[in-house]
Amino acid sequence: MERYDFERLLASKVKRRSLLVGAGALTGLAIASQWSSHVVARPRLSDYPFQLGVASGDPLPDGVVLWTRLAPQPLSGGGMPQRNVSVRWEIATDENMRHVVKVGTAIATPQLARSVHVDVRGLQPAREYFYQFKVGNEYSPIGRTKTAPARGDRVNYLNFAFCTCQKWEDGYYSAYRRMAEEELDLVFHLGDYIYEYGISPTGGARNVVLPAAYQQETTTLEQYRLRYALYKTDPDLQKAHALFPFVVTWDDHEVDNDYTDAISQDNDPVKQFLQRRAAAYRAYYEHQPLRRFSLPNGPNMRLYRRLGFGDLVKFSVLDTRQYRSNQPCGDGETPRCEAALDLSKTMTGQQQERWLLKGLERSQTRWNVIAQQVLMAELDHKIGAGKIFWNDSWDGYPLARQRILDRVASRKVSNPVVITGDWHSTFVNDIKLNFNNPKSPTIAAEFVAPSLTSNGDAQVYGPYYGPKIPENPHIKFFDGDRRGYFRVNLNHKRWQTDLRIVTTVSRPDAPVYTFASFVVENGRPGVQRG
Repeated sequence: MERYDFERLLASKVKRRSLLVGAGALTGLAIASQWSSHVVARPRLSDYPFQLGVASGDPLPDGVVLWTRLAPQPLSGGGMPQRNVSVRWEIATDENMRHVVKVGTAIATPQLARSVHVDVRGLQPAREYFYQFKVGNEYSPIGRTKTAPARGDRVNYLNFAFCTCQKWEDGYYSAYRRMAEEELDLVFHLGDYIYEYGISPTGGARNVVLPAAYQQETTTLEQYRLRYALYKTDPDLQKAHALFPFVVTWDDHEVDNDYTDAISQDNDPVKQFLQRRAAAYRAYYEHQPLRRFSLPNGPNMRLYRRLGFGDLVKFSVLDTRQYRSNQPCGDGETPRCEAALDLSKTMTGQQQERWLLKGLERSQTRWNVIAQQVLMAELDHKIGAGKIFWNDSWDGYPLARQRILDRVASRKVSNPVVITGDWHSTFVNDIKLNFNNPKSPTIAAEFVAPSLTSNGDAQVYGPYYGPKIPENPHIKFFDGDRRGYFRVNLNHKRWQTDLRIVTTVSRPDAPVYTFASFVVENGRPGVQRG
């Protein structure tokens, strides 16, 4: 994508001339009509309604999801009247919004926190577009997005980033500021978009005074909405969302640390926890550019999905929280127990596992990427004889992992790569068919992104995991204490990952540098230093 001046795009909130009407209007989230037929076209607004910015996501060859949420008072519940509100949207081929190709009206409802999800279709593949919302006389910032190439089309290259773990109170989003300066086609967020913990009255490393509601652990719908609103008021997060389509999935902190299916970390009553999960899932949907098939049904929400980019790459985006078995050996670090060798134990649930394996087997693209949350490679935590594993990762579910690895190897899946979040550390791994044998074939590569801010500038995981890395010869690179994101340049011959690291998260304008680069060559699954 060509670079654009985001500040100039933001200036579009100043009223411009009347909208140009293009062909092919689409409506927004149709489900809104079930609650009320009364719609306010010109609501009374206490302040600018687009304070949480705009976003796009999940690009297809003919369409993309557009998102915003009306919130003139974002840190005190939103501040909108208790009625449905009509939101105008349009999409154009130019940044000045003169060549409009699609327009429509969406309904922002109180039931979905006045969020808007517009699934625009009828667009051209591999094309850059610009979009904007309007409510009353107010215009949103202009966002930029891009559709995917058509299925089977020759695609020479793709540039994307992936990131994870953005605890607001642990530091500034300088990584997003620098990501916005990159030339990217899309961004993957691999989980821990928010953290559910209570925030100190001084806002942690941000050193700002927050309302008392933020000091409590997040458990209710209102609290989850407030938490997302806090995160989304950050200008650098808004900038990245407005410039690139995002593909998002969750990990645990969007609900509760280390939860599994209906089991909370503290073993709360199942009914009580499922109520919390329902609230968390709804708030997640309300604040992300997701299609209607992800609209939650109580505590259930379909998030796993597949996205293709011509003949070059297919991404399988996983949900490793909602369907997994409870940790067979308990939460935390333990030797591998007998329960972990139960064939019924699953990380993804049986239906999602079948979906994943079938998609990998049938794929005709050059590269096949599994975008997911927790470390897939084995990580032995014990120095010397014996092994100890962290049970919340794939190490806690070794047979579920082995089923995937066996199928990838036996069906000769083309160039499998795993991209991972969660760990607040950088890992570059060879995925072995048998981790007990260092000479076992390498069948895939794994890149584990560092956190964007979580753990701040503290030196935590480097001293803890560093001495244990020699016990794991398939781990080709490790760093535990830097923050940033990964940038990938992909073509038919090779995959290059650049570890983009910011010097600090204690200030929003920290510079970024490439700490290291790694390459995977077509037909050679192991990682090499770039």
